[in-house]
Amino acid sequence: MIITIVDTIYLIAIILFIVGLKRLSSADTARNGNLIAASAMGLAIITTLVYPMEGYTNNYAWIGGGLLLGSLVGYLAAKKVAMTAMPEMVSLFNGLGGAATMLIAIVEFYNYPSGTALLNGQMITTDFALFVGCISFTGSLIAYGKLQGFLRDSLVLPYPKVVNMVLLVAIIAVSVHMLTQPSLNFNLVMILLVLSLTYGITFVTPIGGGDMPVVISLLNSFTGLGAALAGLIYSNQVMLVGGILVGASGTILTVLMCEAMNRSLLNVIIGGFGGGGIAAGGGREEVVKEASIADLAIELKYSQKVYIVPGYGLAVAQAQHICSELDALLEAEGVTVKYAIHPVAGRMPGHMNVLLAEANVPYPKLIDLEDANKDFPTTDVVLVIGANDVVNPAAKEDPSSPIYGMPILDVEMAKSIVILKRSMSTGYAGIQNQLFFGDRSRMLFGDAKSSLQKLVDEIGNV
Repeated sequence: MIITIVDTIYLIAIILFIVGLKRLSSADTARNGNLIAASAMGLAIITTLVYPMEGYTNNYAWIGGGLLLGSLVGYLAAKKVAMTAMPEMVSLFNGLGGAATMLIAIVEFYNYPSGTALLNGQMITTDFALFVGCISFTGSLIAYGKLQGFLRDSLVLPYPKVVNMVLLVAIIAVSVHMLTQPSLNFNLVMILLVLSLTYGITFVTPIGGGDMPVVISLLNSFTGLGAALAGLIYSNQVMLVGGILVGASGTILTVLMCEAMNRSLLNVIIGGFGGGGIAAGGGREEVVKEASIADLAIELKYSQKVYIVPGYGLAVAQAQHICSELDALLEAEGVTVKYAIHPVAGRMPGHMNVLLAEANVPYPKLIDLEDANKDFPTTDVVLVIGANDVVNPAAKEDPSSPIYGMPILDVEMAKSIVILKRSMSTGYAGIQNQLFFGDRSRMLFGDAKSSLQKLVDEIGNV
């Protein structure tokens, strides 16, 4: 009877997961969707704790301690993390999910009955779970390092494709050898663990910082796959379905982001985009024109349509709220204000959407790449705030550029372009932006938050 009740509650949790995931697809319902999914997870955890498990009646102190510690760390991290560091936090949390799968696999191997045949579905699943969990764990840590900047161009692997291939062959060979033995040799499990952890490092290290949004999404799908495998190991339906949902959504998002960059997933993995490429010349005369606050304020106030292109620099400056204030001020003057969102702007999928939602920017104002490009020819002013590679004309003009072929926001089609940046430094892909030297481009140097505040004050005085 209790098993029937548990399975019914699991089914309810699964339905709530699906509903929550569906509601996350819209900014208007995302907060509610997140709460629904969190409730489903809480329900699944509580139900699992009352599930009858023979021989495990005295482990609730460990479970309670783990729940308390994990909840405390998660709460403090989520409360204290800056919006600029959100991608790093996502990478770390994703890596912890992979680590959980890895530890589950190790425990299953450790507790496997001696003298029992290994070549069966349970052990093959456990072996694969160990491999996937390790990749997600160490791969996410490397992604975290690249997002933080301290691993950017500082860790170079010689012949990375060869190293990865050799490691992959070694992992397969050790797995086959281990599973075909008459009994489990735990030393082989440890060798497999080390090889898989190393592969996670060598898998992500050659991938450049500019591809980190895609890598995060891919690693997220790996973590979901690991959770699904853990669900198979324990015959736990809610873990299996939850893992499938995460893995499938992560895979779909990865494919969509690759399409947005006009690249294949294989090209992302082996291409090294964003790893400190050469400066793209583009054949333009590199003459920079500067904008003044007073002139720009007048231009904005008497415009009909203004587009704002947010990028990681907007997040760094924590300028989303003053940007929203500028938006409201211009709207009050009769100016139409919209935001052009590139699919890979920022450091993680949806980074700019989350940033602007925090500043209460209405979701209908966020325009995707294709629609924004159609709108630019009739736009009076485009404000590029902290974005770099996603507006770089080298993607269309310079075949030697590492971002060549990537769809960009064609801001040069607008009547006037003003770029807010601290300096002339390159973007995350490590190449010079030829937009800075365009005929209709001007630079407004300084901290984005400070510059926008001055603009707001000046517009109020015009």
